[in-house]
Amino acid sequence: MQRKIDIHTHMMPAKMPNWTQKFGYGNFIHLEHTGCKACMYQGHQKFREVNPNCFDHKVRLDEMQEQAVDVQVLSTIPVLFNYWANAKDGAETSRFFNDHLAGIVTEAPQKFVALGTVPLQDIDLAIRELERCVLDLGMPGVEIGTNINGINLNDQRFHPFYEAADELGCSIFVHPWDMMGNDQLSQYWLPWLVGMPAETTRAICSLIFGGIFESFPKIRWCFAHGGGSFAYTLGRIQHGFEVRPDLVAIHNPLPPTHYLNKFWVDSLVHDPSALSLLTEKVGYEKICLGTDYPFPLGELTPGELIQNSIFSNELKESMLWYNALNWLNITDKQFI
Repeated sequence: MQRKIDIHTHMMPAKMPNWTQKFGYGNFIHLEHTGCKACMYQGHQKFREVNPNCFDHKVRLDEMQEQAVDVQVLSTIPVLFNYWANAKDGAETSRFFNDHLAGIVTEAPQKFVALGTVPLQDIDLAIRELERCVLDLGMPGVEIGTNINGINLNDQRFHPFYEAADELGCSIFVHPWDMMGNDQLSQYWLPWLVGMPAETTRAICSLIFGGIFESFPKIRWCFAHGGGSFAYTLGRIQHGFEVRPDLVAIHNPLPPTHYLNKFWVDSLVHDPSALSLLTEKVGYEKICLGTDYPFPLGELTPGELIQNSIFSNELKESMLWYNALNWLNITDKQFI
C-alpha cells in the first residue's frame, strides 16, 4: 500500500483563553464545548461548529488509520492568524498555538509534523517566533496568509522576515485568508469557492513579480489548493508580462513561466483534468497530497484523486509521499 503524507491539515487547541475578554478588544476565537462537538466563537458571536477531529488528536489518529493516512502536517486554522491584533497580543496567541502543535508532535512524532504561525503584523516579533518554531520546537517552517492585513506578500516590510526564513531554510505554506472582495462575495459561499483560488494566485504573482523567489532562494514555498487558479490562468499572466512589461516587469525581469517547478503546491483541486494540467505546469515532483482535513471543502477521501489518476505508480508514490519530504526537507526515518 502506498504511504501518504497529508501536508494540508488544520488543528486547534481544545482549550484556549478567551482573549477577547483578556485583552479587552477584538474578535478573537475561543471554543465552547457542547457535548461531543464544540462551537467556535469569534468574540461574542458564534462563528462555526467543529467536530472533535478539529481539536482532539486521538480522534484524528483513529481517522488517519481508517483513511490510511500515515502522517499529517498540522497547521493552525487561518482565522487564528490574528494579524489584525495588537502585535504583542498576536505574538502571545501565536506562541500558544505553536506550543500546542509542538506538544501534539511530541506525543506522536511518527504521525505528525507541525508548521508554526507568526505575528506578521510586527516583523521583529515574527522573526523571533519563527526562530523559536524552527530552532526550539523543531518545526520545518510556518504557515502564513496570502496577504497580511491587505498588504501583498512582496511588500518591502516583509523582506527581513524572508531573510530570516531564508537563512533557516524554512518551508513556508501559504494559505488563503481574508479574501479580497469579501463584501461582494457574501452569497453562495463565494469567498471559499471563488475568493480562495484568486487569493492564492494573488500571492504567487506578488512573490514572482516582486522578485521574492529570486532574493530568498532557500525558502521552500508551497501553496494551498493546488496553487489556486495560477496554473489555469498562467497563459494570461505570462501574456500580460510580455505585452506590458512596463506595468508587470518593474521589479523582476524574469517571466512567470521561469518559476514553474520552483515551488510546491498541494493536490487539492477536486478534478482529474485539473490535476493533470497542474502536473503539466508545475511538475509532478512539486505536487504533494493535501486535503484541508478536517473541513468539508477538502478531499474527503485522502489521496483518492491521485490514486484514481492515470499516472504511473511511481508518480503517485511521489505525490503521496516523497514530494512532501522534499518540501519539508526531512527524511522518512522519523516515521518508521
